[in-house]
Amino acid sequence: MRMHPDCMVFLASLLAGGSGIDLQAGNVVIHYDRWWNAAKEDQATDRVHRMGQKHGVQVFKLVTLGTLEEKISAIIDKKRMLVESVIAHDDPRVLKAFSKQQLVELLSFPENLQTGSEI
Repeated sequence: MRMHPDCMVFLASLLAGGSGIDLQAGNVVIHYDRWWNAAKEDQATDRVHRMGQKHGVQVFKLVTLGTLEEKISAIIDKKRMLVESVIAHDDPRVLKAFSKQQLVELLSFPENLQTGSEI
């Protein structure tokens, strides 16, 4: 995407702006609609981290304390930590550091967010 001198903001949902677009003209990313999949969020951020980026990039994640967003953020962080541990050690035995219950929690939606259930 080319920079237009009058354009100061590009606004898109994570899924709409997360793939197929290069936004290296920007240098601030604000995630306001967190996604369960950390890789999707990283991919959206990487739209700004492209060849041709001439500035440092700042990334902000909007999370309101005491809300479902905060729980989603914690789940995303735990999933990211799990994936990074497996990749860093390149050893599936690292999964043994997690209990079965912890793995189920990390890889599942919370009960109150299952499709068709009420919050």
